[in-house]
Order: sequence, then C-alpha cells, then structure tokens
Amino acid sequence: MSIRWDGRVDPSYLKYAWYDGSSWQTETVDSGTGVGKYSSLALDSSGKPHIAYDGRYARYDGSSWQIETVGGEYTSLALDSSDKAHISYYDAANADLKYTRYDGSTWQTETVDDGGSVGEYTSLALDPSGMAHISYYDAANADLKYTRYDGSTWQTETVDSGGSVGEYTSLALDSSDRPNISYYDRTNEEIKYAWYDGISWHTETVDNAMVVLSVYCRFTSLALDSSGRPHISYCGDNSLKYARYDGVSWQIETVDSAGWVHDASLAIDSSDRPHISYQETTTDALKYA
Repeated sequence: MSIRWDGRVDPSYLKYAWYDGSSWQTETVDSGTGVGKYSSLALDSSGKPHIAYDGRYARYDGSSWQIETVGGEYTSLALDSSDKAHISYYDAANADLKYTRYDGSTWQTETVDDGGSVGEYTSLALDPSGMAHISYYDAANADLKYTRYDGSTWQTETVDSGGSVGEYTSLALDSSDRPNISYYDRTNEEIKYAWYDGISWHTETVDNAMVVLSVYCRFTSLALDSSGRPHISYCGDNSLKYARYDGVSWQIETVDSAGWVHDASLAIDSSDRPHISYQETTTDALKYA
C-alpha cells in the first residue's frame, strides 16, 4: 500500500508513505511554498512510485526522487505498459484541458479541449492499447465532460448537463474499456455516477442525503471490483463515506465521522475489499481505512 499526500490546509510539502509489511514509512518528496497540490500517484511494474502534482512530476529511481517541471493544475497520472507517464491537467493560464505523455526522451503535450474554461478536476485512465480517456469539468457550461483519444483525434462529449455538475470527477474503465465516472452535483448537493453502456450514457444519484459541504469536503474516488460494480468514497455530512453498488441498489456507510476529510483515494484489492486513504482536516492527519 502506497499513499501520497500534501499539506492542503497549508501546502508546503509533498510526502509519500508506504506500508512495508509491519509499519508505515514516510518521506518528503518535495517542499516549498504551494508544493504538493493536485497530487496523483501510480506505481510502475517494479513497484516504484511516480507522482504528478501542481506542475511537477516526480519518480523514484530506486535511490532518489527525480523531479521535473511538467503539467499544471488538477493533475491525473497513469502509467502505460512500458511504465511511461501520461498526465492530464488544467492549464490555468489558458483555461484549457491539456494532456502530456513521455515518449522515452521528451514530453509530448497537446491541447485536448479549449472551448472556454475547461479542464478542472481531470481524471485519466489508459486502456490496454495505451489510449487516453479523460473525465473533466467544463466550468464555462457547468457540465461533466468526457474525452477519449481514438488514435488520431480526441472524441469529446458532454455526459451530464443537468444543472451545475461535473466537479471532483473520478474515472475508471471496465473490462470492455467503457468509462465509468463518479462526480459531484453542486446544484442538488449530490454524489452522482455515470456509465457508458456502449450506446449511450446513463446517470444516477448515489447519495442525496448531503449537507452543504466545506471546500475541503468535496471529492469522489471511484474503483470497479472484479465484477465491474462501482465503489465510491466521498465526503458526505462532513464525514468520510463509502458506497458500493450490489447489483440492485447502492449500499452506503460512514467510514469516519471524526470531522471534515479531503483527498480520499479508494482502491479495491483482489478480494474486492475497499482500502481508503484520506486526510482529516481537523488535525491535518493522514489516515487509512
């Protein structure tokens, strides 16, 4: 188990934690004013960590962290079958969604969507062919959008436009490479879930028993189990909550009610059991459930 986190309340460092089988080990990856925001973690085929964060990319080479400037805000990182990094991000200077990939010698960067203020809350997944799929927020229209690269062009579509929807997206591909997305509905203060069945998009409410949330308490993290059923961690009623679809309905439970939480990240193990890392804002402590 590996976790990355930042000092979101007073961001000045990026840290990395891993469990060695008996205890948690932690280290500082990078430090400086504002460092560590929008961090995204992936492990390569050798188990070495790679982290994208607020305009930077760090990888551990076995002895030290190698850091370079690349990307922007709301980063999402994925590694391909050759362990090369792919990053989706928001270019705040131009208000565009961008995507960059490392080809083995240089970063290849392109604008994916420049239709107004677009590209916040990106979530990136790669299919087995290494093609990129990205969910993101279109702030100009307050919509949830999704795009995929088909080998020559980006195919982009609006997934949900019912009110102000689409912040805090989390994307996962099923066994047929079809996209599944969890996200936040600001208009109705709901956690929602969207999936593509091969023909059209379907959306549904996961949890509408919400209160007005703190800025620190809005996020979603989605993972699919071995049967392709969705599991989502999120903040509701200023607590850490977890929802899973059992094939008929959503089963929801409170994981931690100690206070506001943020930056939760969910993973499902080989036995379909959930694991969640998160930061509690009351004490600014990193937790694991």
